[in-house]
Amino acid sequence: MNNVVDKLSDIEQDAVAIMDNAQVRKKELAKEAEHKISIFDQQLEALTTQKINDLKNKMEVDMQAQLSKQKSDAEKAIQQMEESYLANHEAYVKKLFQAMTER
Repeated sequence: MNNVVDKLSDIEQDAVAIMDNAQVRKKELAKEAEHKISIFDQQLEALTTQKINDLKNKMEVDMQAQLSKQKSDAEKAIQQMEESYLANHEAYVKKLFQAMTER
């Protein structure tokens, strides 16, 4: 009977040791997972920041190109109006004078 009790005691000690080792391993795994999550978060934040900066730069380049085109178009329109005025200013004055005197 003592032999059975000794065996049961040994089994219980082994079970306690296994449970203690499992708790230690569980803490190690949790710490490792937390570390991996932290690294992932840092990498994700860096990637997100980089993509946002890339989008900002692309939008700024696009905006500058659009602004440059609008400026060029406005300059062309002004130049065309000046050329039209220089070529037709006498006709404009005559039409204006006629419109004012016919009333």
